[in-house]
Amino acid sequence: MDLGARIPSGPLEQKWERRLREGRLVGPSNRRKYTLLVVGSGLAGASAAATLAELGYRVHCFSFHDSPRRAHSIAAQGGINAAKNYRNDGDSVWRLFYDTLKGGDFRSREANVYRLAQVSNRIIDQCVAQGVPFAREYGGLLATRSFGGALVSRTFYARGQTGQQLLLGAYQALERQISAGQVRMHPRTEMLDLVRVDGRARGIIARDLRTGELGSFAGDAVILATGGYGNIYHLSTNARGSNATAIWRAYRRGAGFANPCFTQIHPTCIPVSGPHQSKLTLMSESLRNDGRVWVPKLKGDPRTPRDIPESERDYFLERRYPTYGNLAPRDIASRAAKEICDQGRGVGPGGRGVYLDLGDAIERLGAGTIRERYGNVLEMYERITGEHPYRAPMRIYPAVHYAMGGLWVDYDLRSTLPGLYVIGEANFSDHGANRLGASALMQGLADGYFIVPNTIADELARFGPGPVDLDHPAFRDAEHNVQLKLERLLASRGTRTVEDHFRALGSLLWEQCGMARSERGLSSALESIQALQGEFERDLRLPDTGIELNDSLERAGRLADYYELAELMCRDALERRESCGAHFREEFQTAEGEARRDDEHFCHVSVWEYRGKDRPPALHKEPLFFESVAAETRSYK
Repeated sequence: MDLGARIPSGPLEQKWERRLREGRLVGPSNRRKYTLLVVGSGLAGASAAATLAELGYRVHCFSFHDSPRRAHSIAAQGGINAAKNYRNDGDSVWRLFYDTLKGGDFRSREANVYRLAQVSNRIIDQCVAQGVPFAREYGGLLATRSFGGALVSRTFYARGQTGQQLLLGAYQALERQISAGQVRMHPRTEMLDLVRVDGRARGIIARDLRTGELGSFAGDAVILATGGYGNIYHLSTNARGSNATAIWRAYRRGAGFANPCFTQIHPTCIPVSGPHQSKLTLMSESLRNDGRVWVPKLKGDPRTPRDIPESERDYFLERRYPTYGNLAPRDIASRAAKEICDQGRGVGPGGRGVYLDLGDAIERLGAGTIRERYGNVLEMYERITGEHPYRAPMRIYPAVHYAMGGLWVDYDLRSTLPGLYVIGEANFSDHGANRLGASALMQGLADGYFIVPNTIADELARFGPGPVDLDHPAFRDAEHNVQLKLERLLASRGTRTVEDHFRALGSLLWEQCGMARSERGLSSALESIQALQGEFERDLRLPDTGIELNDSLERAGRLADYYELAELMCRDALERRESCGAHFREEFQTAEGEARRDDEHFCHVSVWEYRGKDRPPALHKEPLFFESVAAETRSYK
């Protein structure tokens, strides 16, 4: 497996400019000869499809939603990072780069992270030009606020609905190209396989979710923008439809899967209320700007939070991390909350919660200002919990949120398969072992608007346009294999529902490969996953056996992929004998309970290669080099 990252030579600050200068181009009159398949229509997919179409390529965009506006990108609340330094508080492209690299615990590729910081300012300009209603200061400049892992205020926002507003901007750009005939939209369509012809990705097999009909689609390149795999834990902040099938089927076709064990736990989610839940709800990290996190000092304190005086409260993040306080990075804040609850000082039902208290900010700034900043987020909390966040502290607890791992890509965002590009959360490239808040929107739009539209031209120019006949054996065989998988699932006549099986897998992963991992737990999980997969194959019941509109069939196919991915995640976590970022191995921690990295043996990207159903995957390693910064021990104290 070729893991050449194709990073341009020269100083870090000039690598992206050199790549743009030296890459091959496709002339404007030739672009219409190329057909590109963009799978996914969230921020990364919609921005890529719109930009590529604007350049003149013919684009097919696939979405399993009825509209791109329903993509999970709308759920992002807090903001998007950029290094414009409107606050004049010392920010710069370099500082954004360094904070991101450090936040990922030095487990990401230096050149990719610096490029992300470089492109960040152009994203804000692009979105403002599209009419995205960012919050503004009194003087007219765009407003910013702080997020975890940074000592500057660089996060641009639109109240608590930043993702929705950014997606609407990308959606309008996409709709313009649909109207112009440059993009053909395929709604309610799910990719179920990748087609390779002569070693290159040349198409996909997709299923119409309304009719059940399978279809083959050919192109000169395929771009996957299908998001992450956090839903493998069953309970996560991801939308219910978010899944890993597209990237997993690409992995089975030969695309390397990088760092699958790097999954992020978000510290500010509404706690689980019972076994009836199918997902969890995120409370924006931006609340930690004005909210203070605390628990009672007294274990099992029965008093209401407002009856507990300041002297009897433990503001544990401020105590443990005085420099960053409540804005410590997500992995650190999450583990701290878990430790407090494990000590028996958690609040709420089951003691699985801590307080996020806006009381001081309301008293200092007034309820009106807090409402302007976070109003819709607080309204959502009140609707879900029945508790008034202006009168009493919110209760929060960590939950699965984001996947830093994903398909391996080089500097051009091309996977190990020629012709297959992967953007946004679906790839591994920018966040290392932990993503800083407000960086997901930044990466998705950077990849879609500015990076892949430039880098893909080099490969297209070298290979030239080449139509593929849909009667090619590769398409026929792939479609036949997909049909057989669907028929096997439809033939299931067991007793347990998809949800029942899914809940068992998610619970196992959360316990053994969640906020903390151990050799014993991971080894046990590998055995248990195989047993759970066997039960799924023997005892699955699909209530509707029809091939047409069938939600249970969709979810069963995705769960079948999750069993295999779960095994790969545990293998990866077991192999990485260190603690870094969100990957916390209990055997590798300092005396203070912080992560203990092992740069001598694990300063690399773990890339897994599929070798068949009955053979273990092969592990390859891309060494990480830090030429411009030192990979120091991460500290937020």
